Amino acid sequence: MTQPFIKAFFDEPTNTISYLVGDPATRIAAVIDPVLDFDLASGEVDTRSAERILAFADEDGWQIAIVLETHAHADHLSAAPFIKAHTGAWIGIGAHIRDVQRIFRPVFAMTDLKTDGSDFDRLFEDGERFQIGDLPVEVLHVPGHTPADVAYLIGDAAFVGDTLFMPDYGTARADFPGGDARTLYRSIRRLLALPGETRLFLCHDYKAPGRDEYRWETTVDEQRRSSVHVHDAVSEDAFVAMREQRDAGLAVPRLLLPSIQVNIRAGRFHEAADNGVTYLRIPVKPRQRAE
Repeated sequence: MTQPFIKAFFDEPTNTISYLVGDPATRIAAVIDPVLDFDLASGEVDTRSAERILAFADEDGWQIAIVLETHAHADHLSAAPFIKAHTGAWIGIGAHIRDVQRIFRPVFAMTDLKTDGSDFDRLFEDGERFQIGDLPVEVLHVPGHTPADVAYLIGDAAFVGDTLFMPDYGTARADFPGGDARTLYRSIRRLLALPGETRLFLCHDYKAPGRDEYRWETTVDEQRRSSVHVHDAVSEDAFVAMREQRDAGLAVPRLLLPSIQVNIRAGRFHEAADNGVTYLRIPVKPRQRAE
Protein backbone atom coordinates (compact mmCIF):
# COMPACT_ATOMS: atom_id res chain seq x y z
CA MET A 1 0.00 0.00 0.00
CA THR A 2 1.38 3.39 -1.02
CA GLN A 3 1.54 5.70 1.99
CA PRO A 4 0.69 9.38 1.66
CA PHE A 5 3.13 12.21 2.03
CA ILE A 6 1.92 14.36 4.94
CA LYS A 7 3.01 17.88 5.85
CA ALA A 8 1.40 19.63 8.82
CA PHE A 9 0.94 23.40 9.18
CA PHE A 10 0.16 24.64 12.69
CA ASP A 11 -1.73 27.89 13.27
CA GLU A 12 -1.13 28.87 16.88
CA PRO A 13 -3.75 31.67 17.13
CA THR A 14 -6.51 29.10 16.52
CA ASN A 15 -4.59 25.98 17.60
CA THR A 16 -5.49 24.47 14.23
CA ILE A 17 -3.47 22.03 12.16
CA SER A 18 -3.93 22.01 8.38
CA TYR A 19 -2.40 19.29 6.23
CA LEU A 20 -1.03 18.87 2.76
CA VAL A 21 -1.52 15.21 1.84
CA GLY A 22 0.09 14.02 -1.36
CA ASP A 23 0.51 11.00 -3.60
CA PRO A 24 4.28 10.49 -4.03
CA ALA A 25 3.79 8.80 -7.42
CA THR A 26 1.78 11.52 -9.17
CA ARG A 27 2.72 14.54 -6.96
CA ILE A 28 -0.99 15.39 -6.72
CA ALA A 29 -2.09 16.62 -3.31
CA ALA A 30 -5.05 17.65 -1.18
CA VAL A 31 -5.19 20.30 1.52
CA ILE A 32 -7.22 19.43 4.61
CA ASP A 33 -8.80 22.13 6.81
CA PRO A 34 -6.93 25.25 5.60
CA VAL A 35 -7.07 28.32 7.86
CA LEU A 36 -7.99 31.87 6.83
CA ASP A 37 -6.36 34.35 9.22
CA PHE A 38 -9.02 36.58 10.78
CA ASP A 39 -8.61 39.25 13.43
CA LEU A 40 -11.91 39.59 15.26
CA ALA A 41 -11.11 42.95 16.85
CA SER A 42 -10.26 44.72 13.60
CA GLY A 43 -12.21 42.61 11.11
CA GLU A 44 -9.04 42.19 9.06
CA VAL A 45 -8.55 39.07 6.96
CA ASP A 46 -5.17 37.74 5.87
CA THR A 47 -4.10 34.72 3.83
CA ARG A 48 -0.61 34.18 5.21
CA SER A 49 -1.41 30.69 6.58
CA ALA A 50 -2.81 29.50 3.27
CA GLU A 51 0.08 31.14 1.42
CA ARG A 52 2.51 29.04 3.48
CA ILE A 53 0.82 25.89 2.17
CA LEU A 54 0.85 27.12 -1.42
CA ALA A 55 4.50 28.14 -1.18
CA PHE A 56 5.50 24.76 0.22
CA ALA A 57 3.55 22.94 -2.50
CA ASP A 58 5.18 25.05 -5.20
CA GLU A 59 8.70 24.61 -3.84
CA ASP A 60 8.32 20.87 -3.27
CA GLY A 61 6.57 20.13 -6.56
CA TRP A 62 3.03 19.30 -5.42
CA GLN A 63 -0.07 20.00 -7.52
CA ILE A 64 -2.97 20.82 -5.19
CA ALA A 65 -6.13 19.39 -6.76
CA ILE A 66 -8.48 19.05 -3.78
CA VAL A 67 -9.45 20.93 -0.62
CA LEU A 68 -11.11 18.79 2.05
CA GLU A 69 -13.03 20.01 5.09
CA THR A 70 -13.63 17.63 7.98
CA HIS A 71 -16.65 19.73 9.07
CA ALA A 72 -17.90 23.31 9.32
CA HIS A 73 -15.43 24.64 11.86
CA ALA A 74 -16.48 26.86 14.78
CA ASP A 75 -13.00 28.04 15.76
CA HIS A 76 -11.46 29.32 12.54
CA LEU A 77 -12.51 30.53 9.12
CA SER A 78 -11.74 28.34 6.13
CA ALA A 79 -9.30 29.38 3.43
CA ALA A 80 -10.75 26.87 0.97
CA PRO A 81 -11.86 29.52 -1.57
CA PHE A 82 -8.38 31.09 -1.55
CA ILE A 83 -6.74 27.70 -2.21
CA LYS A 84 -9.28 26.99 -4.95
CA ALA A 85 -8.75 30.37 -6.61
CA HIS A 86 -4.99 29.80 -6.83
CA THR A 87 -4.98 26.13 -7.83
CA GLY A 88 -8.33 25.25 -9.40
CA ALA A 89 -8.88 22.65 -6.67
CA TRP A 90 -12.39 21.47 -5.88
CA ILE A 91 -13.80 21.69 -2.33
CA GLY A 92 -15.31 18.65 -0.59
CA ILE A 93 -17.11 18.06 2.70
CA GLY A 94 -19.49 15.50 4.22
CA ALA A 95 -23.00 15.43 2.75
CA HIS A 96 -24.56 16.18 6.14
CA ILE A 97 -23.35 19.77 5.82
CA ARG A 98 -26.88 20.26 4.53
CA ASP A 99 -28.16 19.52 8.05
CA VAL A 100 -25.78 22.12 9.49
CA GLN A 101 -26.89 24.68 6.91
CA ARG A 102 -30.54 24.07 7.83
CA ILE A 103 -29.72 24.51 11.53
CA PHE A 104 -27.85 27.80 11.16
CA ARG A 105 -29.75 29.45 8.29
CA PRO A 106 -32.41 30.87 10.66
CA VAL A 107 -29.84 31.66 13.39
CA PHE A 108 -28.18 34.21 11.10
CA ALA A 109 -31.29 35.04 9.04
CA MET A 110 -29.30 33.95 5.98
CA THR A 111 -32.23 33.97 3.59
CA ASP A 112 -29.89 33.77 0.61
CA LEU A 113 -28.21 30.59 1.86
CA LYS A 114 -29.03 27.44 -0.06
CA THR A 115 -29.34 24.40 2.19
CA ASP A 116 -28.53 21.84 -0.49
CA GLY A 117 -24.76 21.95 0.02
CA SER A 118 -24.23 23.47 -3.42
CA ASP A 119 -21.71 26.00 -2.09
CA PHE A 120 -19.34 23.04 -2.04
CA ASP A 121 -18.11 21.24 -5.14
CA ARG A 122 -18.54 17.74 -3.76
CA LEU A 123 -20.52 16.20 -0.91
CA PHE A 124 -19.35 12.86 0.49
CA GLU A 125 -21.59 10.09 1.76
CA ASP A 126 -20.43 7.62 4.39
CA GLY A 127 -18.18 5.00 2.83
CA GLU A 128 -17.64 6.97 -0.37
CA ARG A 129 -14.27 6.58 -2.07
CA PHE A 130 -12.23 8.88 -4.28
CA GLN A 131 -8.56 9.38 -5.09
CA ILE A 132 -5.79 11.89 -4.53
CA GLY A 133 -3.73 11.08 -7.59
CA ASP A 134 -3.48 7.30 -7.30
CA LEU A 135 -4.02 7.29 -3.52
CA PRO A 136 -7.40 5.82 -2.51
CA VAL A 137 -9.38 7.79 0.09
CA GLU A 138 -12.33 6.47 2.11
CA VAL A 139 -14.78 8.83 3.83
CA LEU A 140 -16.11 7.89 7.28
CA HIS A 141 -19.11 9.80 8.64
CA VAL A 142 -18.31 10.44 12.32
CA PRO A 143 -21.04 12.76 13.69
CA GLY A 144 -21.44 13.89 17.28
CA HIS A 145 -19.34 17.05 17.43
CA THR A 146 -21.55 18.26 14.57
CA PRO A 147 -23.92 16.27 12.33
CA ALA A 148 -21.55 16.65 9.37
CA ASP A 149 -18.15 15.53 10.70
CA VAL A 150 -16.21 13.15 8.51
CA ALA A 151 -12.80 11.50 8.70
CA TYR A 152 -10.64 10.81 5.67
CA LEU A 153 -8.85 7.44 5.67
CA ILE A 154 -5.79 7.62 3.39
CA GLY A 155 -3.41 4.67 3.52
CA ASP A 156 -2.52 4.08 7.17
CA ALA A 157 -3.54 7.63 8.13
CA ALA A 158 -6.92 8.96 9.23
CA PHE A 159 -7.61 12.70 9.37
CA VAL A 160 -10.23 12.92 12.09
CA GLY A 161 -10.96 16.65 12.43
CA ASP A 162 -12.23 17.68 15.86
CA THR A 163 -13.63 14.28 16.86
CA LEU A 164 -10.54 13.32 18.84
CA PHE A 165 -7.75 15.27 20.53
CA MET A 166 -4.46 13.90 21.83
CA PRO A 167 -4.96 11.11 24.41
CA ASP A 168 -3.88 13.37 27.27
CA TYR A 169 -6.44 16.02 26.28
CA GLY A 170 -9.56 14.10 25.33
CA THR A 171 -12.36 14.50 22.84
CA ALA A 172 -14.46 17.10 21.03
CA ARG A 173 -17.30 18.96 22.68
CA ALA A 174 -20.78 17.85 21.66
CA ASP A 175 -22.96 20.78 22.74
CA PHE A 176 -23.16 22.71 19.46
CA PRO A 177 -26.57 22.67 17.72
CA GLY A 178 -26.96 19.22 16.20
CA GLY A 179 -24.20 17.74 18.36
CA ASP A 180 -24.75 14.73 20.61
CA ALA A 181 -22.42 13.08 23.11
CA ARG A 182 -23.79 9.57 22.64
CA THR A 183 -23.42 9.85 18.88
CA LEU A 184 -19.88 11.17 19.37
CA TYR A 185 -18.95 8.17 21.51
CA ARG A 186 -20.16 5.76 18.84
CA SER A 187 -18.28 7.67 16.13
CA ILE A 188 -15.10 7.52 18.19
CA ARG A 189 -15.54 3.79 18.72
CA ARG A 190 -15.84 3.41 14.96
CA LEU A 191 -12.51 5.17 14.52
CA LEU A 192 -10.91 3.11 17.28
CA ALA A 193 -12.02 -0.07 15.51
CA LEU A 194 -9.50 0.71 12.76
CA PRO A 195 -6.21 -1.26 12.88
CA GLY A 196 -4.20 -0.32 15.96
CA GLU A 197 -1.28 1.03 13.95
CA THR A 198 -3.50 3.49 12.08
CA ARG A 199 -2.09 6.99 12.49
CA LEU A 200 -4.63 9.60 13.59
CA PHE A 201 -4.03 13.20 12.53
CA LEU A 202 -5.93 15.80 14.54
CA CYS A 203 -7.27 19.23 13.66
CA HIS A 204 -6.41 20.88 17.00
CA ASP A 205 -4.07 20.71 19.95
CA TYR A 206 -4.10 22.85 23.09
CA LYS A 207 -1.20 21.30 25.04
CA ALA A 208 -2.62 19.27 27.90
CA PRO A 209 -1.47 20.22 31.42
CA GLY A 210 2.10 19.08 31.94
CA ARG A 211 2.94 18.94 28.23
CA ASP A 212 5.18 21.66 26.80
CA GLU A 213 4.95 20.98 23.07
CA TYR A 214 2.09 20.86 20.60
CA ARG A 215 1.25 17.44 19.18
CA TRP A 216 -1.24 16.38 16.53
CA GLU A 217 -0.38 12.79 15.61
CA THR A 218 -1.38 9.73 17.62
CA THR A 219 -2.50 6.16 16.85
CA VAL A 220 -5.55 4.03 17.39
CA ASP A 221 -3.62 1.88 19.88
CA GLU A 222 -2.48 4.94 21.86
CA GLN A 223 -6.01 6.28 22.09
CA ARG A 224 -7.42 2.92 23.18
CA ARG A 225 -4.77 2.49 25.86
CA SER A 226 -4.49 5.95 27.31
CA SER A 227 -7.12 8.46 26.18
CA VAL A 228 -8.37 10.32 29.25
CA HIS A 229 -11.91 10.25 27.79
CA VAL A 230 -12.29 7.12 25.67
CA HIS A 231 -9.77 4.45 26.62
CA ASP A 232 -11.15 0.94 26.34
CA ALA A 233 -12.44 0.82 29.92
CA VAL A 234 -14.76 3.83 29.43
CA SER A 235 -18.39 2.84 28.86
CA GLU A 236 -20.78 4.76 26.65
CA ASP A 237 -22.90 5.96 29.57
CA ALA A 238 -19.83 7.10 31.52
CA PHE A 239 -18.54 9.01 28.51
CA VAL A 240 -21.90 10.71 27.91
CA ALA A 241 -22.17 11.78 31.57
CA MET A 242 -18.61 13.14 31.53
CA ARG A 243 -18.96 14.89 28.18
CA GLU A 244 -22.27 16.57 28.99
CA GLN A 245 -21.03 17.78 32.38
CA ARG A 246 -17.81 19.08 30.86
CA ASP A 247 -19.57 20.80 27.95
CA ALA A 248 -21.92 22.62 30.32
CA GLY A 249 -18.94 24.56 31.70
CA LEU A 250 -17.20 25.38 28.41
CA ALA A 251 -17.14 28.90 27.00
CA VAL A 252 -18.40 29.70 23.52
CA PRO A 253 -15.50 29.59 21.02
CA ARG A 254 -14.19 33.10 20.34
CA LEU A 255 -14.68 32.85 16.57
CA LEU A 256 -17.89 30.79 16.60
CA LEU A 257 -20.20 33.42 15.10
CA PRO A 258 -17.99 34.54 12.21
CA SER A 259 -16.70 31.04 11.54
CA ILE A 260 -19.99 29.22 11.23
CA GLN A 261 -21.68 31.68 8.90
CA VAL A 262 -18.66 31.70 6.59
CA ASN A 263 -17.79 28.01 6.75
CA ILE A 264 -21.26 26.70 5.94
CA ARG A 265 -20.82 28.60 2.67
CA ALA A 266 -17.58 26.71 1.93
CA GLY A 267 -15.51 29.58 3.32
CA ARG A 268 -17.24 32.31 1.33
CA PHE A 269 -18.34 35.61 2.84
CA HIS A 270 -21.63 37.36 2.23
CA GLU A 271 -21.66 39.46 -0.90
CA ALA A 272 -20.19 42.92 -0.35
CA ALA A 273 -22.55 45.81 0.34
CA ASP A 274 -22.90 48.79 -1.99
CA ASN A 275 -19.92 50.42 -0.27
CA GLY A 276 -17.71 47.47 -1.20
CA VAL A 277 -17.40 46.22 2.39
CA THR A 278 -18.32 42.69 3.44
CA TYR A 279 -20.23 42.35 6.72
CA LEU A 280 -20.77 39.49 9.13
CA ARG A 281 -23.92 39.09 11.21
CA ILE A 282 -23.91 38.91 15.00
CA PRO A 283 -27.21 37.73 16.50
CA VAL A 284 -28.13 39.81 19.55
CA LYS A 285 -30.57 38.50 22.13
CA PRO A 286 -31.42 39.48 25.71
CA ARG A 287 -30.10 37.29 28.49
CA GLN A 288 -32.76 35.10 30.05
CA ARG A 289 -33.02 35.73 33.78
CA ALA A 290 -34.41 33.32 36.33
CA GLU A 291 -37.66 34.48 37.96
